[in-house]
Amino acid sequence: MILTVKVVPRARKNEIAGYENGILKVRLKAVPEKGQANEELIDFLAEELELPKSSLTLVRGRTGRLKHVKIEGLDETQFLKRYV
Repeated sequence: MILTVKVVPRARKNEIAGYENGILKVRLKAVPEKGQANEELIDFLAEELELPKSSLTLVRGRTGRLKHVKIEGLDETQFLKRYV
């Protein structure tokens, strides 16, 4: 599954802020410098989805706030049951 994520950096805490129009909004404490936010996004999503970090790959959006994350081991139906 490919998940579209809108990242809001420099938040007070890491959290999922909602799911709307097919986009998961995630707030991260990390700053958007040198890939720190990307790394923290993968770590956070892996923990939230209870998957190994190796199952998640950032496929698009390395420098923007809108990112596409490929998730192996989870289909869209399972994801939607958890977050919608």
